[in-house]
Amino acid sequence: MKEKVVLAYSGGLDTTAIIPWLKEHFDYEVICCCIDCGQGNELDGLEERAKLSGASKLYIEDLVDDFCDNYIMPCVQANAVYENKYLLGTSMARPAIAKRLVEIARKEGATAICHGATGKGNDQIRFELGIKALAPDLKIIAPWRMTDVWVMQSREDEIEYCRQHGIDLPFSADSSYSRDRNLWHISHEGLELEDPANEPNYDHLLVLGVTPQKAPEEGEYVTMAFEKGIPVSVNGQKMKVSDIIRKLNELGGKHGIGIVDIVENRVVGMKSRGVYETPGGTILMEAHQQLEELVLDRATMETKKDMGNKMAQIVYEGKWFTPLREAVQAFVESTQQYVTGEVKFKLYKGNIIKAGTTSPYSLYSESLASFTTGDLYDHHDADGFITLFGLPLKVRAMKMAETKNI
Repeated sequence: MKEKVVLAYSGGLDTTAIIPWLKEHFDYEVICCCIDCGQGNELDGLEERAKLSGASKLYIEDLVDDFCDNYIMPCVQANAVYENKYLLGTSMARPAIAKRLVEIARKEGATAICHGATGKGNDQIRFELGIKALAPDLKIIAPWRMTDVWVMQSREDEIEYCRQHGIDLPFSADSSYSRDRNLWHISHEGLELEDPANEPNYDHLLVLGVTPQKAPEEGEYVTMAFEKGIPVSVNGQKMKVSDIIRKLNELGGKHGIGIVDIVENRVVGMKSRGVYETPGGTILMEAHQQLEELVLDRATMETKKDMGNKMAQIVYEGKWFTPLREAVQAFVESTQQYVTGEVKFKLYKGNIIKAGTTSPYSLYSESLASFTTGDLYDHHDADGFITLFGLPLKVRAMKMAETKNI
């Protein structure tokens, strides 16, 4: 009886070519598993393609709500942003995918999991750390790192390899962007983006929306409600998180929100340039932060900022299934108890403009913040506070003056 391997299958040229390659070089029974994290029509026709390519079975697993509730929202609550720009769209999806691949491998009695990530990227790390954490006994096969047996170096090579194995599918050899898409975002790499000196060809590149220049001349007001740091409605309409992200994607794409051009530091040490479209995610993160401004005290905000950066690093590096991620997430969740309220903003040509925030737990006091003197704040109290607060600076200055006179 042949051993089974579970292949993380997208239906693209790479993973299509991997199916006959696994059978030829390892004599595996290949079970394809496509994880739906909201990539839309990319899933059309996959079952027929997988079977034609030699797979014995194809799983199409709908993980959209799991992805949104258990991976996206902890990062939103943490305000986790990698290197000040990247909203972790691909990074958050990989542990969800790895977990389901392991579950399918267990169900099928497979001895190995295979992925098509390259040897230069971050995804190989994210997939494999997830698999190692959940199923250390399973073998991991990464064809792009096995250059002694994976000899294909181009799309033309892969197309020819498929033809030689009786697989004649409508793949073309012409170049296009390398993209990764899910409900949260779409990433673009390659072509003119490989040179940071080049301006992106946005007319050719954008999928989810338009540039701010092409956005409507009229802005649009949006109101969101949150309960304990979780969005629950848009413009008064209650929705689950996945539908809220879909709605925000539509609104954000329309108004040119969430287009990021970044040169980021990959885990493997190199810099890479990419353009991310995250229209709904950008809105959701901003709205959540606006509400936190009202509700969280200064010390908690300071510590939470550090924890958000740590969460971003953990997720980017593929360390989701670790005690550290659990601990950081537990801290973040404790800060969200009172992040409840309503946020209103205006979308206009790439901008998210505040239009009012309210919360029953707001720490903002109009009487304190105003210029008039109230019962809680006496201006004279600031004298003693500044004297004590500035004492270290004054003592140091005095000492420096003494030493100059010696």
